[in-house]
Amino acid sequence: MSRYCPVTGKGPVSGNTRSHSLRATRRRWNVNLQKRKVEIDGKVVEIRISNRAYRTLKKSTKAAK
Repeated sequence: MSRYCPVTGKGPVSGNTRSHSLRATRRRWNVNLQKRKVEIDGKVVEIRISNRAYRTLKKSTKAAK
């Protein structure tokens, strides 16, 4: 499974870890993917979605009610 969110398209980002002596070693920050049940076209489907996207979807459905 790849590490990207199908809703937002966010993927992992890379950068450096800096030690106390400022040595740089490469690392990556992964997206916070969670398995969530989401209603798509009237069907409940379990997808791996980023937590930020899920919170935004949840917020927009609350406002619609």
